[in-house]
Amino acid sequence: MQTIIFLLLTFLIVIFSVLLYYKNKHSRVDKLNKGECPSCGEKTRTFYDENTKATFKQDVITARLLKGGGCSGVNDIEYRCKACGLKEVYSQA
Repeated sequence: MQTIIFLLLTFLIVIFSVLLYYKNKHSRVDKLNKGECPSCGEKTRTFYDENTKATFKQDVITARLLKGGGCSGVNDIEYRCKACGLKEVYSQA
């Protein structure tokens, strides 16, 4: 009986840890797509010049396509942070 309870608890812990891993991974990708660094917290800066009445935008995150997947494949995208030097590669459809 103890073995069954132990195995059930172990199974539940493994399932929840895998779900937590995927949640953290997707939240990091969402932050990178919004232009915010998940490591240092830097965000995209916007400046307004009153003389020329123009708005300038300075991106902190740069995205570069490493490998295109074609029509139905997956693209590998590299994200880099200019502030802290973070470099992460994610596969996206």
